[in-house]
Amino acid sequence: MPVASSDPIQKENRIGAWTPMRHPVFRMLWIAILFVNIASWMQDVGAGWLMTSLAPTPAMVSLVQAATSTPFFLLAIPAGALADIVDRRRFLIATQIWLACCAGALGFLTLTGLTSSILLLVFTFCLGVGLAMMMPAWGAVIPELVPREELQSAVALNSIAINIARSVGPAIAGIIVAAAGSGAVFLTNAAFYAIVTFLTIRWKRNVAQSELPSEHLLSAIKAGLRYARHSEALIAVMIRGACFFIFASASWALMPLIVRQELKRGPDVYGLMLGCIGVGAICGAILMPRLIRLVSRDTIIRCASAVYGVGMLALAASDRVITACCAMLAIGISWMMTASALMTAAQITLPGWVRARGLAFFWIVFTGGMAGGSVIWGQVAGLLNIQLALVIASACLFIGIGVSWRFYVGLNDKADLTPLSHDWAGPVPRDIEMHEGPIMITIEYQVRPEDADAFIDVMHRLGEIRQRNGGYMWELFNDINRPGIMIEFYLIESMVEMLRQRERMTVADREIRDEARAYHNGSTPPKVTRLLSAINHRKIF
Repeated sequence: MPVASSDPIQKENRIGAWTPMRHPVFRMLWIAILFVNIASWMQDVGAGWLMTSLAPTPAMVSLVQAATSTPFFLLAIPAGALADIVDRRRFLIATQIWLACCAGALGFLTLTGLTSSILLLVFTFCLGVGLAMMMPAWGAVIPELVPREELQSAVALNSIAINIARSVGPAIAGIIVAAAGSGAVFLTNAAFYAIVTFLTIRWKRNVAQSELPSEHLLSAIKAGLRYARHSEALIAVMIRGACFFIFASASWALMPLIVRQELKRGPDVYGLMLGCIGVGAICGAILMPRLIRLVSRDTIIRCASAVYGVGMLALAASDRVITACCAMLAIGISWMMTASALMTAAQITLPGWVRARGLAFFWIVFTGGMAGGSVIWGQVAGLLNIQLALVIASACLFIGIGVSWRFYVGLNDKADLTPLSHDWAGPVPRDIEMHEGPIMITIEYQVRPEDADAFIDVMHRLGEIRQRNGGYMWELFNDINRPGIMIEFYLIESMVEMLRQRERMTVADREIRDEARAYHNGSTPPKVTRLLSAINHRKIF
């Protein structure tokens, strides 16, 4: 009887592009993500087409897209905070019910002839709010559904769903608009969201319980901002993402003009080029599990970005449909590899307690880069021409590869972000309430002179961890009167935040803390002192 190998390398070698589909919950929610994205693309087509009849001016038509994308910038971070402090399953169900109700109401008003241009923009904005609230939560649940070694394939499969939806959604919407009008498109969207709600309700999620009170929204947002500021790995992902998405958006933004003005063709060729991107994305997803075993994630991002730049140059030089389709195929492959590698790096970088908040920053970079880049390259194409705009975007993409070269996104590929479970090191005085603070922490180390430099290097990394997990004003001091004594110092907002900091510590954090403590040369463990502010809380004394 064969015995399953527990060797992680052998296990990783068996992972293919479709391996995550063997997990029923992932498969079910993958279908849900596909429906959500199809509905989103259908909404864009239906709303845009309806606006051309209600208020056929370029300004009003462009406001439809603005009403969809603006909520991402306004609400992504609060949405990520909410998804981290409430049950994500219930949060997703609530957002999908909101989307279904908004789409259904808009469909009813449109079919009854009551929809005006302003009302269309209001409902489009409301649907954008629902999508902005939902996306960080969807991304945050993926690591809960598959083992860590299958995460890259799972993210790639989600990207495939997005690309399928990008190809299928507008086509379905076009058929429905031609047959029954935009109102029927909106009602179809409502049905899709209702199906997604049903699928999400069927998901039985295991929730880790905490004995601490839930974070308040503003506190959770502040914690997310603090984590992003002090996470070198997440900052690297965002910089890499910005250097790619801003310039890669040129091909997406200019594709309709390339088809109409350069190739002199119609919507059939436009659909064909979208299909080439979809086929390329599927090919990229199939290749990713094999490539990730051969080269680093950073190498994949650099090479795929370079291929994308070459694809844009080929697209700029194309005067035939076949060459343009080949260019779009290369663009689809490299798009999938770069985007999924960046998303996976973000997922791996983030522990569970802050995952949705961290992904919200990634979504802001993504949507901001694509939206802002589209505006920039549209203006460049208007001032110069389409070919020059693509050439300049390609050149900037290569420059971006060089600029972001030193930012490594694979820093946490092997880090164990499993949260530690441990008890509080001492009793909490009864007369100190959970919200009271700030609290000052000092830790005294005795370090040999020859170990001082190495100790300081480790402490810099530990200081980033302290601040990511809730501390601020971190510093390391030398005791002037006692040579060899170094004192770590930082503040925490309140007693409950101090307890949360301990709850947020991961296995990887502990390894760095233990590495720092290994330099302690005292006969007893480092002395830890916790002091509560006397000025703000005199009643304790």
